[in-house]
Amino acid sequence: MIKIGITGGIGSGKSVISSLIAMNGIPVYTADTESRRLSDTSPVIRRKLEAFFGNDLYVNDLLDRKHLASIIFSNEKALKNVNEIIHPVVKKDFQAWIKQQKTNICAIESAILFESGFDKTVDVILLVYAPVGLRLTRVMERDGATEADIIKRMNRQTPDELKRKQADFVIINDEVQPLIPQIDRFLALLPQK
Repeated sequence: MIKIGITGGIGSGKSVISSLIAMNGIPVYTADTESRRLSDTSPVIRRKLEAFFGNDLYVNDLLDRKHLASIIFSNEKALKNVNEIIHPVVKKDFQAWIKQQKTNICAIESAILFESGFDKTVDVILLVYAPVGLRLTRVMERDGATEADIIKRMNRQTPDELKRKQADFVIINDEVQPLIPQIDRFLALLPQK
């Protein structure tokens, strides 16, 4: 099975591209969504997070994401610990998900494909690129976040220039270039099994 890694910085439009790829019959595992689900449901994640950060991290059996975010976004070591706890569980879940697929091609959407090590589990890397100004506008509108907060989040991700060097294909999502022809070109490059 060919595994596509879809990545891009915050606000680049990964979800739009993932949806368009899914419309072509390719199942897409959304790492962010599944990470949230697993953070709420995995006893392994819960036990390890509570060991590091205390029992008040879960409220009504759900991870208090705002509380966790307030800890990790100002503490690199805490962020590293969280990633070391969550990423292996998400990887295991992704591997189990792959086995359930009935197609020759599947994909994973992950903003932190490289940072999480998922780039080593895929065969093809697709980078979704959008100019920083457009990304800022999208995220401010979507999340109601401040520009300063978004820039902090952007600075925690691998820069697009480095991602471009490691990507096999780049889709430009700048609201000027049409997306469908770019996706068609990308899919045409994939080996047909």
